[in-house]
Amino acid sequence: MDQIVRAVTADGFVKISAVTARDTVERARQIHDLSPTACAALGRTLCGASMLGELMKEDDASLTIRVNGGGPAGSIIAVSDSNGNVRGYVTNPQADLPTRPDGKLDVGGLVGRDGMLTVSRDIGLKEPYVGSVELVTGEIGEDLAQYMVESEQIPSAVGVGVLIDTDRTVRAAGGFIVQLMPGAPESLIEKLETNILFMDQLTTVLDEDGIDAVISQVLFSLDPREAERHPIEYRCSCSRERITEALRSVGRAELLDMAAEGRNTEVTCQFCDKVYEFTPAELTDLAAQPEEE
Repeated sequence: MDQIVRAVTADGFVKISAVTARDTVERARQIHDLSPTACAALGRTLCGASMLGELMKEDDASLTIRVNGGGPAGSIIAVSDSNGNVRGYVTNPQADLPTRPDGKLDVGGLVGRDGMLTVSRDIGLKEPYVGSVELVTGEIGEDLAQYMVESEQIPSAVGVGVLIDTDRTVRAAGGFIVQLMPGAPESLIEKLETNILFMDQLTTVLDEDGIDAVISQVLFSLDPREAERHPIEYRCSCSRERITEALRSVGRAELLDMAAEGRNTEVTCQFCDKVYEFTPAELTDLAAQPEEE
């Protein structure tokens, strides 16, 4: 079962959020027919969005991560609600690259490094809070860590990973975000760095031992105490009502032009690929409705 676990060390100086998301990322792969490397890129971004979104305190808040590094993947979008449920897409889902010399998927090459990672937090105000950083590696994890330091001013370590099986399905996916609280001693920082440096590969830990082992290895000998645990999933919030509002936004003239073509208009949700169909009569009725000021 996909889930997020949060824990804090006994001294209160270190917080960790960890997510296991194999089914969630596999669902994204199936919906978008992702190549292996595109699946790894989107999967890592979904895991990061899930953990950051779940850290928001507002019930109806949402968080969006946008990554565009100028690589073959195009833009990567991942959206999370405040419970860590996510959805996302890649502009070019079939884009792929040969594996790196070390045999790993070339996520950094597919994403590119000439661009930005942007995080938008919508907590119900008129404008969302937006923070951006230049991409460091395009590997997503290091870029999210840079965002946490620059935009959130919180010393953090981020690990995200996706393991693709030989049949191209997702075998393991997940990640962790470790945050240091004010007043943390320098020795604690060094201890965390050592733990992360010598821990087993993230996706191997998730595949063989599960999410609790990730927390145990990252916070080895630091006495972590579990604070919360709950399930997450790939969840799209699209509906016919929302698609109708999106259609209205194109304007009356465009709606009438579409209706005049005399055939049904199909609108596909970018996040889940569900198709909504509108007849010419429905488009004409929509165009006749008064525009909101």
